[in-house]
Amino acid sequence: MNDIPNDLKFLKSHEWARVEEGNKATVGISDHAQELLGDLVYVELPSIGDEVQAGTACAVVESVKAASDVYAPVSGTVVAVNEALSDKPETINEDAFGEGWLFTVELSDKEQINDLLDADAYAESVAND
Repeated sequence: MNDIPNDLKFLKSHEWARVEEGNKATVGISDHAQELLGDLVYVELPSIGDEVQAGTACAVVESVKAASDVYAPVSGTVVAVNEALSDKPETINEDAFGEGWLFTVELSDKEQINDLLDADAYAESVAND
């Protein structure tokens, strides 16, 4: 498995959140998740202005194998979406922790970040799957 960036927090279901300046968090799926899914062919993202709730499905990634829900690791209002993924969903396969980000939320409760797994705990969780 590729190195897991230490600045990310994770759900056990393989979504990540990176806290940004100004009470925002960018969300994506892990490198491990994209490997399990295989070649991604379609991404359905939330809309700007949508409210997402931690632990609930808010997006879909579809590969040649299956479609999978993406769960919000934190609650908040969607303030940006990665429009480039509609034309190039494979960007997630190429750079899951970077250019393959899905959306950014304005956090409604910054403390929720503390409920997520850090990189080491996530790596351990994946190893035990």
